[in-house]
Amino acid sequence: MVAAAAVVLTAAAGCGVDGGDRGGAPDDDVDAGSAPMADEPAETPVADPADEPVVTSLDWQGHRGARGLRPENTLPGFELALDLGVDTLELDLHWAADDVVVVWHDPVVEPTLCSGEGVSMPIRQLTSTQLRALRCDRNPDPGRFPEQAAQPGTLAGDDWGIVGLAELFGFVAGYAGSEAKTPEQRANAETVRFNVETKRKPDDPGAIGDGFDGETAGPFERAIIAAIGDAGLTDRVSIQSFDHRSLWAVRAETPAIDLVALTGGGVPDFAELARRGAGTWSPDQRSVTDAAVSAAHGAGLLVVPWTVNDPAAMDRLIELGVDGIITDRPDLQPSGS
Repeated sequence: MVAAAAVVLTAAAGCGVDGGDRGGAPDDDVDAGSAPMADEPAETPVADPADEPVVTSLDWQGHRGARGLRPENTLPGFELALDLGVDTLELDLHWAADDVVVVWHDPVVEPTLCSGEGVSMPIRQLTSTQLRALRCDRNPDPGRFPEQAAQPGTLAGDDWGIVGLAELFGFVAGYAGSEAKTPEQRANAETVRFNVETKRKPDDPGAIGDGFDGETAGPFERAIIAAIGDAGLTDRVSIQSFDHRSLWAVRAETPAIDLVALTGGGVPDFAELARRGAGTWSPDQRSVTDAAVSAAHGAGLLVVPWTVNDPAAMDRLIELGVDGIITDRPDLQPSGS
């Protein structure tokens, strides 16, 4: 299961952005969940108390780094999220033409986000070197993200390329040893978690382009697992997906990595998710009710909703007993805190 760490909330509330996302948030595909849905759990599963998730504090996750403040899935954005003391860096993974796992959300390099050679082309048709050379410093929606600014980071500088997963792991390790950061920031970076999403789609098995058969881990999953192991981060990484087949394929390869089942509307069969190996349910925040939280906890699952950018919505979810929050604005704090 995801180990929730102490949440660090450093900025004043009152700067809230719309609590929604453009159709969803880590994925933006609200209909992408692959588990059966229901309006409410019919019955709270009976679970051994020893299986109940034990959480001592809230897991504060920076969505795509700090998307409400810096361009998404970029080194300056991840650096700012670390500066703000997030417990977890949430990010997305795709598969480059040279079979490198890269940190990006969309299957195509959109001109609303990036400039350079390769814009408007699919990620799978570009090498990691070509993706690294792009400049992805654009704000696709200033109305929704008025505070987003392409400001260089102290360590990342003016580097807005699409990076590989291994490079991001190295960047965070470098941050943890940098004298440019405070002792508290360095200590947090030494333990920060990574919540990485495989961008497979249940309705498009060929989306990643690695020949995934829907059951056996594809080269994409195996490369993710290898990158995590090479960095020595198995105990600090969770893998999430809307395509739950990707999660079960990971579990067949290794039981050591935490799994997070993303869903859109409604609630899934919590007992089945737990039986298959998930430790966390990560729903659209609009799916979170008292009954759903109780049922998920009863099945031994943590509950970490996405993507919550409004302090009042944060208050509601915390009151319901969620175990973490994914937010574009890790500088905000719940209004009641």
